[in-house]
Amino acid sequence: MASALTLNTGARMPIIGLGTWKSSPGEVTEAVKVAILAGYRHIDGAYAYKNEEEVGAAVHAMIDQGVVKREELFIVSKLWSTFHERSLVRGACEKTLSDLKLDYLELYLMHLPMGFKPGEDIIPLDPEGKVIPDNSTFLETWEEMEKLVDAGLVKAIGISNFNRSQIEAVLNKPGLKHKPANHQIECHPYVTQEKLINFCHSKGITVTAYSPLGSPDRPWAKPGDPSLLEDPKIRAIADKYKKTAAQILIRFHIERNVAVIPKSVKPERIKENFQVFDFKLSKEDMNTIMSFNRNWRISLLDWAVNHKDYPLNAEY
Repeated sequence: MASALTLNTGARMPIIGLGTWKSSPGEVTEAVKVAILAGYRHIDGAYAYKNEEEVGAAVHAMIDQGVVKREELFIVSKLWSTFHERSLVRGACEKTLSDLKLDYLELYLMHLPMGFKPGEDIIPLDPEGKVIPDNSTFLETWEEMEKLVDAGLVKAIGISNFNRSQIEAVLNKPGLKHKPANHQIECHPYVTQEKLINFCHSKGITVTAYSPLGSPDRPWAKPGDPSLLEDPKIRAIADKYKKTAAQILIRFHIERNVAVIPKSVKPERIKENFQVFDFKLSKEDMNTIMSFNRNWRISLLDWAVNHKDYPLNAEY
């Protein structure tokens, strides 16, 4: 079993998970099966990825074949922003459970601190191309998520894409029943998130890094964008350890006690991304990688900059 982080609930979350954002329904079932066969036990998904039925099919195939037991898996999903109003939260979680054909999730995250107008559109936009908000606040949404824990639908709840003041608002909420167990954020050597990670750890909140390889398949990539996997400085470190650039980028998070969810649908890459427990990065090499920080984000959420709860204007 791969090493794991202990959540503030006492549960253990495997430090490496398979990411499924941008994995098409046609590819994701096979990817999840390959991952479980390769030793992954943590699968990260979300309603907004539009592939949860296929993820569930793979999980059940592996359970039915005796490869893994349900209780050995750590399944994560996320509440999407069009379901932030109080009356919609439980139904959204139940839809995810029904698509996955599961009775419960190990972890359910609030995907964004921003609520959007309910409806069919994942990102409802006004004529100016900016997101249309709903009438919710993330503290009200959190209270509804707490009820999911009490109802046994999810074992733990957490957050994603929050800033420090938003996390503090949750932690300081009068009558808080369940602290966030995890915060999932974009993190890689170009946005090292040192202050936010230290803050979360100081509050007993584990951190998961998304887009750890720089999300090279993001639909909005532009020519001239920096590429982590091609970065000669990262490649030089990889050569030194006789590892791939991806393996260095994954191990970078493990050294910081940060969980990491590389996405791939290629079997050889899925296996390679898990082969990171047979080496450690030296303090010097960690410092070198940390020095690559340039606060360069893949997910700027620029269509949401006008939202009252837009998280990325704060320093961290």
